[in-house]
Order: sequence, then structure tokens, then C-alpha cells
Amino acid sequence: MMAAALTMLLLLSAIGGGLLWAGQRLRPDADSLIEQINQQLPQTQCAQCGYPGCRPYAQAIADGEAGINQCPPGGEEGVQVLADLLGVAPEPLDASRGETKPPLVALIDEDRCIGCTLCIQACPVDAILGAARQMHTVIAAECTGCELCLAPCPVDCIDLIDRPRPYVAPRPIPIRVRAA
Repeated sequence: MMAAALTMLLLLSAIGGGLLWAGQRLRPDADSLIEQINQQLPQTQCAQCGYPGCRPYAQAIADGEAGINQCPPGGEEGVQVLADLLGVAPEPLDASRGETKPPLVALIDEDRCIGCTLCIQACPVDAILGAARQMHTVIAAECTGCELCLAPCPVDCIDLIDRPRPYVAPRPIPIRVRAA
């Protein structure tokens, strides 16, 4: 019994050490061109650019396989930022990829939700919580408004609304003290 426990401990230690080493060794270079491009993308993971997410799109841009104008959520400003970063001329946004919209967030109508979990499976950022045959809800802070949850919903219970602005506390009014 003791030998089995010791063997398991040694095995788990070796696996943990290997994972720690691999995590340090295989970490992406934060200064790489791909990471710089990825940081400029809106991180909606909407796939409107033709790639499954922002990082693969950044990789394609860096490899010269994709244009800098394929990201509707980034808009014309995003194209300009990427052009400045890469030292190329900006191109007009590719309208065939979709239109630039204000920041949105998904909202599930709880009365209509049947708990099918199709929206959970479609969400690329895991912003939807729920279980089979139970009501679902959206974590607004995590939702990117990518619209990928809309198509799979069989009862059309998901709406996109303008992202509410975060609460900003009012600035205090300075009080002037008069010298006597």
C-alpha cells in the first residue's frame, strides 16, 4: 500500500514538473508580431473575419495570408491601428464580412428559454450559464456580443442589446476653505 502511494506521488510529481517546464518553455513571446496584432484586435471571437478567433486571425495577418481589413468589430479604427502597427497603407473595411456595430451584449428571455444548451455550446467565451432543461443566463461582463448564440437558439429567446456602460462614481465636489 505504501509503495503504491509513493509510486503515485513520484508519478504525479514528474507529470507536474513536466507540465511546469512545458508551460514556461512554450509560452508565447509577448513581443512577437502575432501577439502585438492580437492585442489590437477586439477579442470578440466572432469569426466574422473567416478565422475561428482573434488569435488565428492575428497569425494569418502576420503570415500574410489575411488582410488587415477583415474585422468588422474593430471597424475602420481597427484597420488604421493595424496599418500603423504593420507599416502598411490602410484599406477600407471589407463590407462582405459584416458591419461595424456598437458594443452589444446578449440577453436571454428567461420565460422563453427551454434549456436546450445550444447557445452554451455556441458561445466562444463561455459567457452563458445554464444546464439542460433549466433556464440560462448571460454573464454580461464576459459576453462579447459576437452573435454566435443567436442562430442555434430554436425558440429565438436571445436578444442583443447595447452594452450598458459601467457604473462610474460621481467625482466629489472640491470644497474651498476660506481663510479667516
